[in-house]
Amino acid sequence: EHDPDKLVDIIASLEPTFGGINLEDIKAPECFYVESKLRERMKIPVFHDDQHGTAIITAAAVLNGLRVVGKDIGQVKLVCSGAGAAAIACLDLLVSVGLDRGNVYAVDSKGVIHRGREGLDASKVRYAQNTDARTLADIMPGADVFLGLSTKGVLKPEMVKTMAPNPLILAMANPDPEILPEDAKAVRPDAIIGTGRSDYPNQVNNVLCFPFMFRGALDVGATTINEAMKIAAVRAIAELAHAEQSEVVTAAYGKEELAFGPEYLIPKPFDPRLILKVAPAVAKAAMDSGVATRPIADLDAYRQRLNEFVYHSGLQMRPVFLAAKKKPARIVFCEGEDDRVLRAVQTVVDEGLARPILIGRPDVMEKRIASHGLRIRPG
Repeated sequence: EHDPDKLVDIIASLEPTFGGINLEDIKAPECFYVESKLRERMKIPVFHDDQHGTAIITAAAVLNGLRVVGKDIGQVKLVCSGAGAAAIACLDLLVSVGLDRGNVYAVDSKGVIHRGREGLDASKVRYAQNTDARTLADIMPGADVFLGLSTKGVLKPEMVKTMAPNPLILAMANPDPEILPEDAKAVRPDAIIGTGRSDYPNQVNNVLCFPFMFRGALDVGATTINEAMKIAAVRAIAELAHAEQSEVVTAAYGKEELAFGPEYLIPKPFDPRLILKVAPAVAKAAMDSGVATRPIADLDAYRQRLNEFVYHSGLQMRPVFLAAKKKPARIVFCEGEDDRVLRAVQTVVDEGLARPILIGRPDVMEKRIASHGLRIRPG
């Protein structure tokens, strides 16, 4: 459905039989309207993962990246390439955790968002600055943080050279980032870099957030997902990266070194401790902020139930994945045009678990692969 109001009506009709709604692939600015209207009408959690899931993981990475280099989030200059749904959500949440809005500069396809520019929607007006800079190159000098939610290759090495000492670069365009980590490191060895890709350190991946956000929200019967719950998720994810490597995590990840630092700002997606940290933090924030209809009296007992429910099953699957990697088999996926299958195949390829064979119409599969920003390619 392409009409925002009709889409709102359709989704709202699901409330009697669903405990929460996760929105996907709705472009800006319609996504802001749809989510806002649904939150007004529905008394269950509504969460646009493209916005808020990305924002939560990004905020955790920024907090930890700045901690590594010893910078205060309230003092840094941040430049954001991109001003779509995910970018605006990232900026809003970063402001909520301490970023000074006056130090934020956003750049879209038309250039720097400044106060003299006409035709800005409400979400962009919040980040319009009084500046003479008009291009990304103009605004990059002295930047402490670069946030990329735009397109391949827009951040040039010569721009990276002009950034402040020990810059934090989160280049999250998919499938190819705004700048490759090796290109940024070539001109700024002091840079800390994250991307949206699993083949580089510091992958900013929404899977770190939304399953556990919903777990906590659903378990206390939250009527919404509010700012307090999102901030709680940010801090829980950030804190987990500081935790020392336990025997359980060592068993899950084998010999891979997981120590907080420039190449380990946020936990890995398979970290079995995520649900034990994030879900209780979200549940507590929901209770403290008054949106929980079924408060949990004993959070320690709740953590234990979560531990018994999923912790050991996740750990037991990891050796299976490791065995599959040693001798990848050919696996035929008959429903090769299905979006869920394509996403699953991307994970299989990223993890090196098998050699997938997709059955479907090549042109249809290629279009769907491109529309979801997946990196799998024929052959």
